[in-house]
Amino acid sequence: MYMKNKLETSKPLLLLLYGFPGSGKTHFARNLVENLRSAHVHGDRIRAELFEEPQYDRQENGIITQLMQYMTEEFLSAGVSVIYDYTTIRKSQRAALREMARKKGANTLTVWFQMDEDSAFIRTNNRDRRRGDDKYAVEYTQEMFKKYVNHMQHPEMRDEYVVVSGKHTYPSQQTSFFKKLIEEGYIVSGDGQSKVAKPGMINLIPRNLQHTDRTQIRRRNINIR
Repeated sequence: MYMKNKLETSKPLLLLLYGFPGSGKTHFARNLVENLRSAHVHGDRIRAELFEEPQYDRQENGIITQLMQYMTEEFLSAGVSVIYDYTTIRKSQRAALREMARKKGANTLTVWFQMDEDSAFIRTNNRDRRRGDDKYAVEYTQEMFKKYVNHMQHPEMRDEYVVVSGKHTYPSQQTSFFKKLIEEGYIVSGDGQSKVAKPGMINLIPRNLQHTDRTQIRRRNINIR
């Protein structure tokens, strides 16, 4: 059930999404942005916007990571919460993002989507790539999926995380998620017009990347909802 007014965080919040491919991270993010005043910064979509034929190599991944961090910093600096929809499977990645958020005066919370591996892999193969949630998603072979899972490092207490079931519907996930936000004092009432900057159009490519060989792109802006 969608909320009439979007909820706002008491100060900017960086949400890190963690879970198997196919566990529902992007679906959750797409729905959450309708209920929480925030920006959904989506790595797979950015890759699709920048590269007509993605290679998923080290150089390309480095560009996407740098862009994700740049955009996240820009939104947090403007007082906008961010749903960081890109790989955060390593402890070091989450620690670096937590430190970046701390410097911007923001809180960080990891959302851990839990479901069994077999169900998650089946879901990756059943994606309908005509839909918004799935058309940018990586296509995983069994080998690629196993490699991804083997590199995952689960959140620890210092991560400050909330667990949601990847098998539940969004309304059920929303209930447990917002319960956590309320308990921890992260959110305030969404009534009335917000004075916080709202997500909108931002320059997708920072100056130091605009002349990179792999990013000779005309489309340099992306609308973040």
